[in-house]
Amino acid sequence: MSELTPINFTRGVPANESFPIRDITKAAVAAMLDYGDSLMQYGPSLGFAPLREWLANFYGVQPNEVLASNGSLQIVEFLSTQLIEPGDVVYTESPTYDRTITTLRRHKADIIGIPGGADGPDLDALESALKKRPPKFFYIIPDFQNPSGAMHSRAKRQRLVELADQYNFWLVEDAPYRWLRYRGADEPTLFELARHRVLHMSSFTKIIAPGARLGYMIGSADMLAKVAKIAEDTYISPNYLSHGLAYEWCRRGHLPAQIEMLKKLYAPRLDACLAAIDHYMPDAQATRPDGGFFISVTLPEGVMTTAVRAAAAKRNLNLADGLAFFPNGGGERFLRLPFCALAPAQIDEGIRRLADSVNEARGK
Repeated sequence: MSELTPINFTRGVPANESFPIRDITKAAVAAMLDYGDSLMQYGPSLGFAPLREWLANFYGVQPNEVLASNGSLQIVEFLSTQLIEPGDVVYTESPTYDRTITTLRRHKADIIGIPGGADGPDLDALESALKKRPPKFFYIIPDFQNPSGAMHSRAKRQRLVELADQYNFWLVEDAPYRWLRYRGADEPTLFELARHRVLHMSSFTKIIAPGARLGYMIGSADMLAKVAKIAEDTYISPNYLSHGLAYEWCRRGHLPAQIEMLKKLYAPRLDACLAAIDHYMPDAQATRPDGGFFISVTLPEGVMTTAVRAAAAKRNLNLADGLAFFPNGGGERFLRLPFCALAPAQIDEGIRRLADSVNEARGK
């Protein structure tokens, strides 16, 4: 089987063909001509002012309620430095983004994972945990969650902000996939429901390119000023070149067309993934999202991810370790399937190999 072409269901990366290289090149030249001195120099750690003003207008906030950094994960790092002392409680969904778990562990937080379903966190489990130990913040991905693909219902969003008020904790809303809805209607962001309780994050990684390294947070000006001071003490100022490039690209009006292009590119890949699961793994417990980058599969009873990964490796199918997405253990039967970087034919072949791998692990 070693002659099979490798297929990677590992990292949630964009497709190379999605990068708006021509428009970015023109925007970069214009940004350097108009703002070159500022982009080449140190600047305030809140980020490039024109970009922050553009984002503030987009989200309906004030510029001092916007912080732009070198990727949203770095903002989680800075926020953790500001809020967490060793032993402090932080909630995440379970499963959740593995690199956030790593960041929180590095700060010696006591992470409590709240079990999640297709429509968001288990509210009974959340309320039970809150009665015992409320968190400093709850890191949560309401739209097409990484890694599960879950989309939080309106009712659960509303209850989350009510509980945040009742127990006095922050909701850190990470929303890098929100713009990538391929069908159906949006739910309101947590930030729209409770601006005083929510720190809303997103990035241009999935919209422009990972190489842009540009994430941002929208929220309390007082909190962002504190985070900005930690950022200043860490790197003096963020990557103003990237900020200026993204600003000029957005100012020229490219964002809406780019989002529509991404939807047309990725929607058939989601459909191909769901169709292949239905065809090759009809009894699979799989999420069925309406957007984003991920589908997740819960393997049959008695079939472990480690065994399936080993069987898949023999078929040149590379799978991520499901255990890494669970802060308090679990995930032994969990698989995350990122589909956006693969063509529909690759997805179909990958799911076929996955089905064969599952059968091998089951002894069939």
